[in-house]
Amino acid sequence: MGGFYPRLHDTAMTTKKTLQINLKTIPETGLEIAIDLGPEWFARWRAEDPGLDFADARIAGSVNLSKHGHDLLVRGNLSGQMELACSRCLESFAAPAAIDFALLLAPGPPNFSAAEAELSPDDLDLDYYTGEVVDLESLLREQIILLLPLKPLCDEACKGLCPHCGANRKRQTCTCATDTVNSPFALLAKLKI
Repeated sequence: MGGFYPRLHDTAMTTKKTLQINLKTIPETGLEIAIDLGPEWFARWRAEDPGLDFADARIAGSVNLSKHGHDLLVRGNLSGQMELACSRCLESFAAPAAIDFALLLAPGPPNFSAAEAELSPDDLDLDYYTGEVVDLESLLREQIILLLPLKPLCDEACKGLCPHCGANRKRQTCTCATDTVNSPFALLAKLKI
């Protein structure tokens, strides 16, 4: 690894894209970049995309950029904590987050229609860049979104909310009847064949 090790973190620079890397600045030995993404980064990302499923986060790690002809190999590791909402009880909880990734960036997008596009397993680790600048922020954002669980749970044994009264069954017991089935298929149970 080269001796050049810049540190990008959440300071006043977060109001603009600071993870734009000019390909000409990457030495032959590669470029190692320390990453420290704090709450300001994630607040800005949520402002740009309100559908993101985390409330707060602190992610750190490193990214190594190395040229291979016209291609750019991006390897990195990120770890930290994200504040997520439990999909059962809706309470916030801190979840550990860690990911190692490797992406190959090739120049320019391919010229073919979407109907012709069929991805092979090798294509999943391939992306494209245009021009002389690579937007590292969008790559990191993509990797962080990929590590989010589909159904975050504060605890595997979380009982969630009562579907009748809305009580958080993790914190209190409710007196609602649990044998009431409100399903359009409930009538099929009474069917005798």
